[in-house]
Amino acid sequence: MKELILGGARSGKSAFAQQRALASGLNVIYFATAQAGDAEMAERIARHRAERPKDWGLIEEPLALAKALNNCAAPDRCLLVDCLTLWLGNLLAAGDDRLDAETNALLDAIPSLPGQILLVSNEVGQGIVPANPLARRFRDEAGRLHQAVASRCDRATFVVAGLPLTLKDCSA
Repeated sequence: MKELILGGARSGKSAFAQQRALASGLNVIYFATAQAGDAEMAERIARHRAERPKDWGLIEEPLALAKALNNCAAPDRCLLVDCLTLWLGNLLAAGDDRLDAETNALLDAIPSLPGQILLVSNEVGQGIVPANPLARRFRDEAGRLHQAVASRCDRATFVVAGLPLTLKDCSA
């Protein structure tokens, strides 16, 4: 089962994904894509870490996500990626060649990964048009990524105010 879990900032998407992971009954490995570039982000990362069960595995991978997922996926595992938008931002900073290669690798990997895969991401396309070119590109790339990932997942869920709304469910 592959699931894309979308939501805005503080929507409850990460908590929802963690509930899904716990409910799976599988061994969970959490894939963190954030990088602590400043004190505030380091605090956010620490808070996320403290909220997760202590027995979950952790892989910190800001760029080569597909390779890490391929290395860890197994039928008896649940892999939780939080989050694709931070990963996308890291790739945009790394350059177009890396962005294209890593995005294509992830999209190619998703359908064949064994076990349960939960992919968390921020829905950023419902606001105003950003004022600067990089922000507009990020929004556009995120929208394209979400569409492509959703098409490869069995389920897509949108979380608003802590409430999940099923957008797609091919698992039933």
